[in-house]
Amino acid sequence: MRIHSLQQYFEEYKKSIENPEKFWENIAENFYWRKKWDKVLEWNFDEPNIQWFINGKLNITENIFERNLADFGNQTAIIWESNHIDEPSQHISYQQLFEKVTQFANVLKNQGAKKGDRIAIYMPMVPEAVVAMLACARIGAIHSVVFGGFSAQSLSDRIIDAQANILITADGAFRGAKTISLKNIADEALEKCPSIQKCIVLERTKETIQMKNGRDIWWHEALENTAIECEATEMDSEDMLFILYTSGSTGKPKGVVHTIGGYMVYTTYSFQNVFQYNKGDIYFCTADVGWITGHSYMAYAPLLAGGTMVMYEGIPNYPHAGRFWEIIDKHKVTHFYTAPTAIRALMATGLEHVKPYQLDTLKVLGTVGEPINAEAWHWYHTHIGKGKCPIVDTWWQTETGGIMISSLAGITPTKPTFATLPLAGVQPIIVDSEGNELKGNDVEGNLCIKFPFPSMLRTTYGDHQRCKQTYFSTYKGLYFTGDGARRDEEGHYRILGRVDDVINVSGHRLGTAEVENAINENPLVNESAVVGYPHDIKGQGIYAFVVLEKDAQTQEKETMKASIISTVNKIIGAIAKPDKILLCSGLPKTRSGKIMRRILRKIAEGDVSNLGDITTLLNPEIVEEIKKEAGV
Repeated sequence: MRIHSLQQYFEEYKKSIENPEKFWENIAENFYWRKKWDKVLEWNFDEPNIQWFINGKLNITENIFERNLADFGNQTAIIWESNHIDEPSQHISYQQLFEKVTQFANVLKNQGAKKGDRIAIYMPMVPEAVVAMLACARIGAIHSVVFGGFSAQSLSDRIIDAQANILITADGAFRGAKTISLKNIADEALEKCPSIQKCIVLERTKETIQMKNGRDIWWHEALENTAIECEATEMDSEDMLFILYTSGSTGKPKGVVHTIGGYMVYTTYSFQNVFQYNKGDIYFCTADVGWITGHSYMAYAPLLAGGTMVMYEGIPNYPHAGRFWEIIDKHKVTHFYTAPTAIRALMATGLEHVKPYQLDTLKVLGTVGEPINAEAWHWYHTHIGKGKCPIVDTWWQTETGGIMISSLAGITPTKPTFATLPLAGVQPIIVDSEGNELKGNDVEGNLCIKFPFPSMLRTTYGDHQRCKQTYFSTYKGLYFTGDGARRDEEGHYRILGRVDDVINVSGHRLGTAEVENAINENPLVNESAVVGYPHDIKGQGIYAFVVLEKDAQTQEKETMKASIISTVNKIIGAIAKPDKILLCSGLPKTRSGKIMRRILRKIAEGDVSNLGDITTLLNPEIVEEIKKEAGV
């Protein structure tokens, strides 16, 4: 499955475009199937209807464990590093992980879980989070992992949408110097979630929590006297593996659905090729398990590939800004995969936090979540990779399941700020606003994909029409990524960021409507508009323009801003809190009442040289007021 040279990349890419079914069939032959597929692919982007390896039968956990245990059962699967520097690391072998997964799969069955059930997971970055995911997959239940930084409201919204019947959580989570009371947040969420019948609670922080009789059960107590053997449930290739909620341009998060066969095949193939992972390498992905990167390139692909991965509970700068580099030296990490946001934040702390560390085991560096700017790329390459490690700048999405455009480490060219070339089997095109393909090189427009690949989303849970509307209706016959892109003279792709109402904050997509809805829940707010603006650390920050209710306009500004931030924290979580809030008496609107976010975006960026004709606005005078208040 591995590509070993630039010439081979071009040969494989050509084969994958000329005969995609044959190409992916050959890749899929590397996995264990209880029954082979009848047909490789059926697809129609108009519906949309996408099916890979039709009628193939398998279980993804058999491909992690039974397929591999004979060869390397004693090999370390997960090296876990605590948030606390003085807590011992854990080394969990494939055999030990297998037993943990099968035993917890029996726990789930004992609590009433069955094939097709949705199970919500709201956990800290501990090995048990991966165990819970794989245990769901073992019995054919569908996991829906919710990021541990989300609020009770965000958690309940996702549980209700998925109609989950079990929640797996912990008493709390350590995050830097903070302790987050996950169980208390979960209790608040579950007040609105009648579908939840059982809540399994891992003991991590040992803080005092309430356990509800008949519903709540401790993880360690549930394991007592529970059998270790658990046969894998036979699944269809197109059965759901997981739902993962992502923000869109409307306020309601949408549950992206990934199915088993295609996701398994593509994520493993992309992991092995992008990272050029070899047996014995130590791979460290810093993503939280609650995001797609944590699913694909921390939980599933490295384990499917028989890799050894480092899982870190804490944050980059705790208890000091050299924590990542310390972990790399301690565990002799060869492959390091993180977000540009983390790199920029660590850059800002100075080289004195890098110099104490050797970093001489590193072979490959990766970035994910957003395009990396040139300054951060060069710092990463020079000071972390010592000028010898290729950087894979990976572009992909929750919806794609796996990496779409990236250099292959040490094989294909790298270029600062460019994701470079598509992986084999990926057919990107750039179109203009009318959907006309911009052929040749040196073009810029909207990035689409014209042919299905195995790991792409199948639907949005419970609302297939929304999937069609969001991804397949903008341009007929194409999957629209929502990103702008440039293809340079050499055919390399540079991702230019979102072209829809979505902000990419620290690599995490947040819909502007979702943040606006949260702000508007504050009883002192009349209306709001949210836009993204360039942020030195996060890439994009959240700039909120807020109109207060008349009674609140005399209140002290800082008090009002703090109240708005508190509301957003409560409804979505701290990840969505605005970086800047501008209080104003009104928002620029067209005569039909549409807020002109284009103007607000320009003001937020500090560029008011070309606001266009504002005389046609319903209230052109408000623009001058906002500019003055913003100091631009």
